[in-house]
Amino acid sequence: MSGGPLPGGSADPVREVMAEHRELCERAVDPLEIAAGLEEAGLGQDAAARCRHADLFSLAEELYARVPRRPPPPGPAQPRSGGAAARAALTAAALAALPCAGAAALGPRWPVLLLPAAVPLVLLPALTAPTPAEPGPPCAGPGVLGPGPTPRPYPGSRLRPAALGHGLGLAALLLLPPALPGGDRPLAVALVLAAAVSAGSAERTARWYRQLGRGHLGAAGTLAEFRARMRPVLPVALALHLAVLGVLSFAALAVLAVVAPRPGPGHGGGLLHLAAERAGPAQWAAQGVLGLLVVLPVLLARCGRPASAAAGASAGAAAVLGPLALGRSAPEAWLLGGGTVAAALLAYAGAVLGRAGSHR
Repeated sequence: MSGGPLPGGSADPVREVMAEHRELCERAVDPLEIAAGLEEAGLGQDAAARCRHADLFSLAEELYARVPRRPPPPGPAQPRSGGAAARAALTAAALAALPCAGAAALGPRWPVLLLPAAVPLVLLPALTAPTPAEPGPPCAGPGVLGPGPTPRPYPGSRLRPAALGHGLGLAALLLLPPALPGGDRPLAVALVLAAAVSAGSAERTARWYRQLGRGHLGAAGTLAEFRARMRPVLPVALALHLAVLGVLSFAALAVLAVVAPRPGPGHGGGLLHLAAERAGPAQWAAQGVLGLLVVLPVLLARCGRPASAAAGASAGAAAVLGPLALGRSAPEAWLLGGGTVAAALLAYAGAVLGRAGSHR
């Protein structure tokens, strides 16, 4: 960890940190939450050393011991969040799929109708974000005092600019590529519709990821242990989402093989064979890129980084639409343009989502 600013020249440097972060220390239910807050504020190993501690967690333990607890006032009893997560996933799938289906049915001859179709997609991140009234997941674990940190309201739970920017990027990703001329339009529509339905999977994946992070935050004894616990979670979350997207995409190709078969003599092998041969490796790879550009911004938004989510979704749309508008093939635009943004988003998410501060 890198060191952060710390007032100097004090006989008791811990008191300086305590005064600056008193509210954090008063509301924390264990030292790990204090350590996560200090890390999020930019304090690191050097700051701990100036406070005569071996690491940030040791400093957090002293702050936890020295500052009296001041828990927030108890709120009303709240129901379990499983139903809310399922409703949010279904809402996300519907808000994404219905406009895409409508735009696909109208075809590229009516581009002005894409504007009203984009409205539900633009509002999707704000409408599906958990509100402060929704309960957070339990995070009690071995060695934890109390039931775990009080859930913070998720950023983006209102119509904030970052949430709208995220939605605008999502709308551009899902609505505009099939509307551009050229290529196999029925295939593009089928794959985009599958990706739109997978918005529900992205929402559920992000909530599961944050729930697991809060559980590990309560159970881990140190920041190093928390990071070790979280290291495999992001790859598993992305793999689960891409698996759901793969199933949805294959189902969409099967429907396409029935309603819009390729011209020419029929082929043997049945419906599954026709669906499998409708899209080649390049189209499947492009679909994977689209899946990452859908799920990674949702993960960032649900873990407290809505501005990064908006920037990622917008950059992904621009990176794909630019080459398409210049006449490049759809797989080339997705793999080169979208793939570059997806790789950058993946690296950023891997760096920030494993921090304890993303799950407080």
